Amino acid sequence: MDVETKLEILTASAKYDASCSSSGSERSGSPMGVCHSFSSDGRCISLLKVLMTNACIYDCQYCINRRSNDTRRAAFTPKEIAELTINFYKRNYIEGLFLSSSIVKTPNYTTELMLEALELLRNEYGFRGYIHAKAIPGTDEVLLDRLAFLADRLSSNIELPSEKSLQLLAPDKTSQSVLKPMKQIKLRQEEWGLIGHKAFQKTYAPAGQSTQMIIGATPDSDYKILKTTENLYQKYQLKRVYYSAYIPVVENSLLPALTTKPPLLREHRLYQADWLMRFYHFHADEILSEAAPNFNLYLDPKANWAVQNYHLFPIDVQVASYQELLRIPGIGPGCARRIIQVRQHHLLDYGDLIKIGIVMKRAQFFIACRGYRNQQPTDPLKMIANLMSAKELKKLQQLNAPTPDEQLSFFD
Repeated sequence: MDVETKLEILTASAKYDASCSSSGSERSGSPMGVCHSFSSDGRCISLLKVLMTNACIYDCQYCINRRSNDTRRAAFTPKEIAELTINFYKRNYIEGLFLSSSIVKTPNYTTELMLEALELLRNEYGFRGYIHAKAIPGTDEVLLDRLAFLADRLSSNIELPSEKSLQLLAPDKTSQSVLKPMKQIKLRQEEWGLIGHKAFQKTYAPAGQSTQMIIGATPDSDYKILKTTENLYQKYQLKRVYYSAYIPVVENSLLPALTTKPPLLREHRLYQADWLMRFYHFHADEILSEAAPNFNLYLDPKANWAVQNYHLFPIDVQVASYQELLRIPGIGPGCARRIIQVRQHHLLDYGDLIKIGIVMKRAQFFIACRGYRNQQPTDPLKMIANLMSAKELKKLQQLNAPTPDEQLSFFD
């Protein structure tokens, strides 16, 4: 099998892994497998996203590459991966590599193949671009350390939010085998810091670690997923948790039917809630609960929280703390900082807030300032329509969602 055919098969197999900020969609005019991701400073960067092989010894029911699935198989040699990457890099097609793999023979054997490819890239070809590598669950600690000194970021995909779901759909995996690499990476970074280990004179996974969860393949609630996410952030200091809406690609009685649409809106809500936890200091129990375990279809999690806790509003922007300002729909971290800066010089009025950049269409129901204090809206539907952004409305239209009349119950 020639390299181009392998590239076609193994980039297609890699597209379901979302843990590098990319869906695997190709840019126009780019070679196969070149996708976009985003750096920590917000830059859009191009990566070659590929598997070493899609021939797997595991039989995870949700995975297109599982051993029982009838699909085309291929495998790159370490040298082929290294040469593809450096050639694309020299032609300015890519700025980095996302390298993962199905499990071939054993986790250690698979990791050794990846290590050989990355060592060729770094040491023989002098590649200094970004590398994101997959930490294979069950890999020996020494091999994982070597991988972390060659890659910028590592990811160990938890895949499913509960041990019960893993036992049902991925009996070859355990949550312990996935969490062990996360724990090792966290401890090594705490021990060695960003200066790296003196024996290697290199940094240890300087861009940190991430993971991915598949959404919609199991009956786990949004609350369960969000609590798992919060726990991962707190225990393992992950940079990101990525969510991938389950795409029905295989027929199995344990999985949603092939005609089931991917839960894209649910994935979108999870990313919004994840953002609230990382940048707005929300806790999972504030966003969802056991009594209300799933996201609101019509309102983003922050607006939904504000509506559910309307008794806490309006908030006077002249005296509110930074954390209180962040709780107001339509106000982000940047606007909150500007409010605190400007109010030191004069009393804020409605016009000042517009100049600062607050989205007043959303914030108007929850704020008080000089000359303005909103009262409980007489028309709840009008309030909900204002809280729904144009993007949200468009998404609901695309999904043929029902009208938001149900939201009247929010004000009972």
